[in-house]
Amino acid sequence: MSDPPPKETETARRIRARGLARARCAVEIAREIHDQCGPLFGTSKVKAHRLAHGVALSDIVAQVRALYEVDGKPPPRLGETLLSAYESGYKRPGPEYLHYLCAVYRVEPDDLGYQSPCICMRGHAVRPGAETAAQQAGAAPPAVAQHAGAAQHAAAQQNGTARPFGPARRSAHDPEPLVGSVVVPRPDDRNWIPVNELRGPDRAAGPISIDVGEEDIVLRRTLLQLLAGAGVALDGQFLGAVDNLRRKMDDTLVSATVSPTMLDQWEETTYGYGQQYQATPSLRMLCDVLLDFSEVRRMCDKRQPVELQERLCRIAAQLSGLSGLIMINLGDHRLARSFFRTARTAADETGDRGLRAWVTVRESLVPMYYGDPREALHLARKAQDLAGRSPGVAAAMAPAVEARALGMLAMRGRGDAAPSARRALVRGRAVFDQLSKADTGDLVFGFTDRQMAFYEGDTFTSLGDHQHGDEVLSHALTLYSPTDRVDLTLVRLDRASCKLHAGHPEAALDAGREAILDLPPEHRSDILVHRARQIGAAVSAKHGEIPALKDFYEALAGPWVKSPTTGGPTVPPSEQV
Repeated sequence: MSDPPPKETETARRIRARGLARARCAVEIAREIHDQCGPLFGTSKVKAHRLAHGVALSDIVAQVRALYEVDGKPPPRLGETLLSAYESGYKRPGPEYLHYLCAVYRVEPDDLGYQSPCICMRGHAVRPGAETAAQQAGAAPPAVAQHAGAAQHAAAQQNGTARPFGPARRSAHDPEPLVGSVVVPRPDDRNWIPVNELRGPDRAAGPISIDVGEEDIVLRRTLLQLLAGAGVALDGQFLGAVDNLRRKMDDTLVSATVSPTMLDQWEETTYGYGQQYQATPSLRMLCDVLLDFSEVRRMCDKRQPVELQERLCRIAAQLSGLSGLIMINLGDHRLARSFFRTARTAADETGDRGLRAWVTVRESLVPMYYGDPREALHLARKAQDLAGRSPGVAAAMAPAVEARALGMLAMRGRGDAAPSARRALVRGRAVFDQLSKADTGDLVFGFTDRQMAFYEGDTFTSLGDHQHGDEVLSHALTLYSPTDRVDLTLVRLDRASCKLHAGHPEAALDAGREAILDLPPEHRSDILVHRARQIGAAVSAKHGEIPALKDFYEALAGPWVKSPTTGGPTVPPSEQV
């Protein structure tokens, strides 16, 4: 009989035993386990580190929970099933869980197979000799030694004696400690920072100390760099902090008292963002909105009286929906959908069908610009069902979105779409004429006459009625303020499409190029450049590679603002985050 095939745990156990006998540290043993077991069993790097320590999933979960307790945080939802999913590659840990896994294994994210930097921005790896020296001094193993290790490394740098972080080689007489022992960090090493002035209406009279969280630190640093005009990178750390903040809001929504006066001020702040939405660069607006979103999340952390809780959830839904709109402008449709999902959760808590309809119709813009118009059509009709027969913002906007989606489908050859689009415009205009002045005065939380004209002109353009479309779009241009940069540029790009349909490709390209170049670099968001590129693609498909196309694409190669996850343009140095 042939020998039974080796098992992953048995192979890793033998590698670990040989490594300990040769005085190798856990990092070196984990690397060898990954090199040998990876090709045979598909062992991931993060699993190799657990096997190198010779512990079970439950031991790692217990260690992470202990670190949360030391840091004064509520117990995490991390369990053996989720940790196993990380090790098998089915899921990726979020920024916070990745931080604690690095702290447990005393390694950097790269060692665990994750390329993004840790949110703490400090080294986790144990310096050579640090572990042995601690044991000789009678100290506990450095399970969370990165708190003190980073400070020691900084002091050593000043003296010129610093050495790079890396795995420590151990004496053969000093066995490798099991992961699971905890060192309580010094109080000044906690992630608590003093804040002299809160951003919300609940300002205290003097300095206080609150746990603002890693997301707030990233967002505040980004905002300060933007205000200072410094060049920074819109990287995975920033987007991880943004998504982690949204996840925390999801958690708190399903879980102290806020005064009505405080909520009045927060509602005024939220509606103020609706006025600034298109006049402020997207990245700057995102930082402001999310910092206030974080404050609202903290107020939602404890259940409030019913009437106050509903108002608080309404603010959360509006801020989350606004964040989704900004993410559409930046071209990150994944995060946009996530924020709209959070907004739906908050809106459901209010029981307000109008608010739920507003979230749904705003979400329909994601597939409108970056997906399938059929999905946009589905969401628009769903929003109409939620809005009911009462005149409201969503009841007017949803038929207009439906018409735009049907126009796009008609352009793709759907025969019944054109008459349906015209009927939808009639329904939308009928409801729009019944809206109050308050409902037609806000670009975000309302639906304005200039937006209605824009949607009508866009629909006519898609239906091939370029003459009528150009007339309506020309009228829309007279209604927009020069600071309404996003919609104003989209209208100009739609007029460029009208010129293309009229048989003037060069004029269409010139108009599209001017629409983009007239924008300041910090306002050239992905949604606008994406729309301009669609015009270039339409010209190429209809008229071939004409000479004007080269100049057009060269103009679009200039700096603009976008999200890196979409793999498109780069961020100008003056507006990077």
